[in-house]
This record gives sequence, structure tokens and C-alpha cells, in this order.
Amino acid sequence: MPNDLVKLPQASVPATMGSSDLPTLVDLGGQAARFAWDEFFYAEHHNPYTQKAYMAAVKRFLAWCEGQGLELMTITPGLVGRYLVGLGGSPAKRNLHLSALRGFFDRLVQRHVVILNPAASVRGVKDDVVEGKTPQITIDQARTLLKSVDTSHAVGLRDKAILATLAYTACRAGAVAKLRLQDFQNDGTQYVLRFQEKGGKSREIPVRHDLEGFILAYLDGVNIRMDAKDSPLFRAGNGRVKRLTSNPMSSKIICELVKRRLKDAGLPMRISPHSFRVAAITDLLTQGVPLEDVQYLAGHAEPRTTGLYDRRQKKVTRNTVERISI
Repeated sequence: MPNDLVKLPQASVPATMGSSDLPTLVDLGGQAARFAWDEFFYAEHHNPYTQKAYMAAVKRFLAWCEGQGLELMTITPGLVGRYLVGLGGSPAKRNLHLSALRGFFDRLVQRHVVILNPAASVRGVKDDVVEGKTPQITIDQARTLLKSVDTSHAVGLRDKAILATLAYTACRAGAVAKLRLQDFQNDGTQYVLRFQEKGGKSREIPVRHDLEGFILAYLDGVNIRMDAKDSPLFRAGNGRVKRLTSNPMSSKIICELVKRRLKDAGLPMRISPHSFRVAAITDLLTQGVPLEDVQYLAGHAEPRTTGLYDRRQKKVTRNTVERISI
């Protein structure tokens, strides 16, 4: 087969064992260490963001160890603890580094490069988060935003359908960007959207009547209902001509879309696509919808995670601060 018929994207081609890109300590650890490196980063972790973050964390730690004159076999739990303290930053940052080191050294133990995992007994940093940082979009603001979109052209039809999808499904921008035509389907009783979520999870969410109308209006308005089923549901635009291409959107483009629409509607620019997720979760909990139902809609493994999105009774009002007697 000619070489030019099969071309993999640059990012998808793993570094070969023994590559100059390997940390020195891994290279000096021999074939088993190099195998463990390849296995941990390229076989176990397929999410490019996790792979990049974990690799950066492990490389930084191993470079620090090399500067201390250490080898893989001589790294102790105390050294890992000292490194994390010196690393500084937020608890989330240090816990991410610790998670990466635990996973990597587990592979080294399995491949008999080291005897024990020096990161296994190191305690993470307690991170008491009672509320997420994402600002909430209010119900009135969300309604204003949807009403402000001009649907006399293809871009407006698309944008209104995307904003409504964010508002009425509580899904992440990345999951919306991944939607294909085949993911919007009628199951015989209603339309559903099938989302590909974080961690490879797939979920079906029923489409409420107004969202159904927005998506169908978009599909008919841009005449793509009969396109290939694996083609993107939401298409990227073509500059200022208010036309759509056949290319898929990205979460970054969706974020830019939301910011542009917020500006046009005169709404706060601190709002993001994730703000719709916060609003939907808070609104449903306010109405008394059971936490487990809201948790399933949000796709959270733990109810505590859903609780981070709950903004009920968690705001300091201006009336409170006005009463400070200074």
C-alpha cells in the first residue's frame, strides 16, 4: 500500500520507546521502564487533555528527581510529599500531580521497574469546595438571550438551536460540539439527543418541545436533514457571510458563539456555556426535582458533584453587606 494513503494526525502518533522525548530517568530505567511509559500514557489514557496534563506532571517530577541525583528505584514517599509541598498552587493542581504520579508508578511496579509505589501512601490535599466557580445565568437572562437571536439566516438558526440545547439539556459545550445528525433521532414517541460525554460515557436526553422546534427549524433552514448521518449536527460558519460549512464546531467555537450573543444582547460577559448547566441544575432542584434525577441529567457519578452546581441560598445579598456597621 502506498505510504501516502495512510496518514495519521501528528498528535495521534505515540512516541516510540527510547525516544529522546522520554525523561532521562525513564530512559535509564531500561526497556521495562520505557514500556511502562508507553503503556501508561498511550494505552491507558486516550483523552488528549488527561494525557497532556498527566505527562506534564510526571515529566516535571522526574526532572526534579534528576536534579536531586535520584534514580527511579531511590524515590521515596517522603520525597514525593516534599515535592508536592514545594509545588504550590491550588489543591486541585497538587492532587492532579499526585494522581498522575500514583498511576505512573503503579505501571512501573507492574513492570518490575520499582518494588513499591512511592506515591501510593502520600496523602492528597483536602479541597473543601462547597460551590463551583462557574457563574449562573438567570432564567430571565437565558430567555432574553434566546429571544435576541435573529433567525432570518443560517447562522442565527444554528446559534438559537445551540443555545437552547445548552439550556434545556444541561450538557457541556464539548458534548454539544460532538453531536452528529444521527444523534438527533425520534425513538417512536419523542425526539432524543444522544450525547458523548466525558470519560467515554454516552447518554440519551429527551428533547422538550421548544428545543425540538428550534433544531428542526435549523435543519430545514440550512437543508441538511438528509445529509450523511455521521456528519456534524452543528456546522461551523464561514466568516461574515452568515453561511455554514460542512465542518464540525469545537467547544472553543461554541464558547465564542455564546460570548458574541451575550454581547449582542447586552448581557454580562462573565457568563459562559457552562452557566446554562448551573442554571438548569439549580432551577430543577429549586422546583423540588429529586437530586438523583438531576444528578442523572447532569451525568455526574456522585451527588456531591451535582451539589457544586446548586446555587440555592448560597449567595451573599447586597442587603447583607449593607448592614456591616463600619
